[in-house]
Amino acid sequence: MIDKFPHYIEFQHVYKTFDHPVLVDCNFYIDPGETLAIIGRSGVGKSVSLFHIMGFLKPDSGRVIVAHQDITELSEAELRTIRRKVTMVFQSGALFDSLTVGENILFSLELRDDYDAANKMDVVRGLLEMVDLAEFEDAYPADLSTGYRRAVAIARALAAQPECVLYDEPTTMVDPIMSDQMASLMLRLKKQLGLTSLVVTHDLDLMRRVADRVVFLYEGKVIYFGAVSEMEKCDHPHVREFLAMDRVDFSA
Repeated sequence: MIDKFPHYIEFQHVYKTFDHPVLVDCNFYIDPGETLAIIGRSGVGKSVSLFHIMGFLKPDSGRVIVAHQDITELSEAELRTIRRKVTMVFQSGALFDSLTVGENILFSLELRDDYDAANKMDVVRGLLEMVDLAEFEDAYPADLSTGYRRAVAIARALAAQPECVLYDEPTTMVDPIMSDQMASLMLRLKKQLGLTSLVVTHDLDLMRRVADRVVFLYEGKVIYFGAVSEMEKCDHPHVREFLAMDRVDFSA
């Protein structure tokens, strides 16, 4: 399949309409080991793109390639194989409130038969150390800040040993210090584990730190796809406006 679909994830002329067009002839790709950022204002199709990659939504037309495989027509049972390779960290964290941090991560290991009970706890503690939360193993999600809950969600996602992680607004509603820590964590995971990743974000500082390439969506269309370093040179008026707003100092 790699020869047929060399990009790890690719959108080929993807269209999706609900009560209005949400994705319009979208084309972009991610190569193995890269990080792609999807940016743009609210409601332009960023999260809808993630849902297509996970197979939660199917395009009205066009093709969606994930893990070097065309998933457009796959059944739910077939998609489960894809979701073992590609996992998503939701903005909410989607943790179980009644379980401790350690138990939340352990839950992801329960269906795996390649570890015994002792090994599973070693994996849990190793993952918590990886995301710098070893001291919170016995805490509950409600005891943690928004940023720490997302870090736990990342650890839980990594328990499945995925090839690719999708991050949905990882720095929304966190303070600048936690935002910086989240960016550092994402870079470390990419380097240590060779993860392919996609991040949906409004945070241009995060985009500049972690992404190799960027997709800029406007009214469902891709108006820029290319290297982060080249986006500053893009002359599309909506890209220029977005970048200019990011440079405005609202604290003055």
